[in-house]
Amino acid sequence: MQGKHQIKEVIQALGSKIDNLGLNTWQLRTLSAIKHCRTKQMGGRIAQCDTCGKKHLFYNSCRNRHCPSCQGHKREEWIQARESELLPVPYYHVVFTIPSELNTLALHQPKALYAVLFKTAWATLMQFGKTKGLQLGMISVLHTWGQNLSLHPHLHCIVPSLGLDKNGKPKRAGKNKKFLYSVKAMSKVFRAKFVSELRLQQLGSQDLYNQLFSKSWVVYAKKPFGSPKNVIEYLGRYTHKIAISNHRIKSITEKHVSFSYKDYKSKAKTKLMRLTHQEFVRRFSQHILPKRFIRIRHYGILSSTHKRKKLPDLQKTLGLKSQLKHKPKTLNDTCPTCKKGRLKIVLEFDSRGPPALSLIDLKDVAF
Repeated sequence: MQGKHQIKEVIQALGSKIDNLGLNTWQLRTLSAIKHCRTKQMGGRIAQCDTCGKKHLFYNSCRNRHCPSCQGHKREEWIQARESELLPVPYYHVVFTIPSELNTLALHQPKALYAVLFKTAWATLMQFGKTKGLQLGMISVLHTWGQNLSLHPHLHCIVPSLGLDKNGKPKRAGKNKKFLYSVKAMSKVFRAKFVSELRLQQLGSQDLYNQLFSKSWVVYAKKPFGSPKNVIEYLGRYTHKIAISNHRIKSITEKHVSFSYKDYKSKAKTKLMRLTHQEFVRRFSQHILPKRFIRIRHYGILSSTHKRKKLPDLQKTLGLKSQLKHKPKTLNDTCPTCKKGRLKIVLEFDSRGPPALSLIDLKDVAF
């Protein structure tokens, strides 16, 4: 659902001043896509309902993963695809967070740093799994933001409470039924592996490494979810989330934008933040990921290779019938007028816009 205000309004209001923010070409291309999403510049189509005959005009979406208007159906499709891969066991939610001393690297070498984050988070879990002779699994999603649009890179990870032993037999993973492993122990291992990988790739300096070792790192772990389906629905909120959604934007003036945020230092109290257009877009742009960077990754027994070859057998062993994957349902082709018929495309057009009025009975077109 669209809010009263949209991020693209801020980008449009900033105009040519956007060139003074020091953004790279990929960030500028992304902002341009968001600005033109569902406008004439994107081209569009005219579709007609096969039941009531009503015609509807639609402008194309930009389909950019950072656009708040293009994530809803992608999220639902992702959730439906994952439901057939569920295991009938509890799942843990683990969050790996890196300290603010790494923000400079995140700004200037995001692809390299975020790759290290994924690699070392999984290496940490693998090490704890090996102490019990188990191969674990993990789905991880990268977030780079805090509620106030500050830079705050962290991984949201979902880990099933079982692993496979050397004979491929499933066994319970975790310290006990309530917790996966000691968060203090995981934090120390995660820090050591992360700094070691930075050294290996020559990212940062010795002074930075010393600063990182002088701080306590944070690995956060929640109790298991109520049911496997709750896991997917919960993770679905994170997979296609962006730095800020349209509904959080409360007002846009000639020079400023105000948006709501939760202040976790004040018991998650909702507050209002006011920024200039330039500062808002600058902060938002920090969270535009490098081109083709994969922000959702699957590991171990949840990896694509393992799922294709061994998941059905594992589900059968656990007493779960393997589910056939259905084509994700979508309501995008349902007629918004009669709510019954299906829309059939009768005409497509490019950025020059719809054809001359004489070619279409615009009385039947819903804008």
